[in-house]
Amino acid sequence: MLAYSLDLYTAHDSPIHHLAPGVKLILSVLSLVAIAATPDGAWPAYVVLAVLLAWATIVSGVPLGLVLGRGAASAPFALAALTVLFTTPGQPLADFDVLGADLLVTQAGLVRFVSILLKSWLSVQVAVLLTATTRFPELLRAMRGLGVPAVLVATARVAYRYLAVVGDEALRLLRARAARQATVDGGGPGVLWRARVTGGMAGSLFVRSIDRSQRVYQAMLARGYDGDVRLLPTAAANLRDGAIILLIAVLLIGIQILARVVWI
Repeated sequence: MLAYSLDLYTAHDSPIHHLAPGVKLILSVLSLVAIAATPDGAWPAYVVLAVLLAWATIVSGVPLGLVLGRGAASAPFALAALTVLFTTPGQPLADFDVLGADLLVTQAGLVRFVSILLKSWLSVQVAVLLTATTRFPELLRAMRGLGVPAVLVATARVAYRYLAVVGDEALRLLRARAARQATVDGGGPGVLWRARVTGGMAGSLFVRSIDRSQRVYQAMLARGYDGDVRLLPTAAANLRDGAIILLIAVLLIGIQILARVVWI
């Protein structure tokens, strides 16, 4: 079987790694809420949040370049907010003629667009830091301990493991295509051939995934699966965990107050 690892965990001996998974999950959710609630144009608030994330990354021992590199992979998705440049009313900054359409960039639209980019980037950094300091099974255990429905936890657990199986099937198909695309003159096949083969690969991968999922599910039933995944109990929260959560929550609330009163 081809190796196909989805584990984003980075092993280090740091205070953040030693935090309880439930604490890290709660802090991550609080951080995401704070980032989403930050007003547009409150630039000092975004700087403070970025500094806090950078500090947490340094304390965790996870290479800063690794966190930034993983976060950069999601940058193209943030470009979906590009339309706010032209749809937000406000003071005009620039006017573009694109295919006969008059696109007007406003100051409010530019502020909104940059704010969305910063929110997206900071949110991804939070998720990357969480997965780099916490193993996925520990996250699932923490979710279950915090009261997340068992069916959602079981679905996430099975999907995470099954993605590796689907990835292995995709690698097999790519290897088969590479073995069949050579030509006598040394050139590559045409675009139409590539498109036809890619479509066939997608269909074959879908059929194989459905067939594999049915066999995996039957094997799970044969081993006593009843819809719930048995997980080891999580350690009870202590006073230290509560103090850390309270401290970070107060800090994030303070940032939000300053963002609305002073920095806006």
